[in-house]
Amino acid sequence: MLDVVHKVKEAAAKKILFLPHAIDQMNRPERLITPAEVREIIMEGYVIEDYPSDPRGHSCLIIGRMSAERVVHVVCSPKEDYLAVITAYLPSTDEWNQDLRTRKKT
Repeated sequence: MLDVVHKVKEAAAKKILFLPHAIDQMNRPERLITPAEVREIIMEGYVIEDYPSDPRGHSCLIIGRMSAERVVHVVCSPKEDYLAVITAYLPSTDEWNQDLRTRKKT
């Protein structure tokens, strides 16, 4: 996973592109995730899932803690000239274990 971390940070240093789905999800009233929060998570967070075969191109899921109560997940895909932010959301314990890093088994 270190390889994807390096690619994400390298792409983000060039430019971050928020895809329409990400903007829609970030602007939902119960979320209100700011671009600054996403940038901080990308640079300081941890990759918890790697998707090398994603049809949109190699992507990954990054987790970041903005405060004791606010954990954010960001799905992004590094490209040659930019980092595409696919989505950002507040993980729910309906789908994630208490650590919000591992998915619940279904």
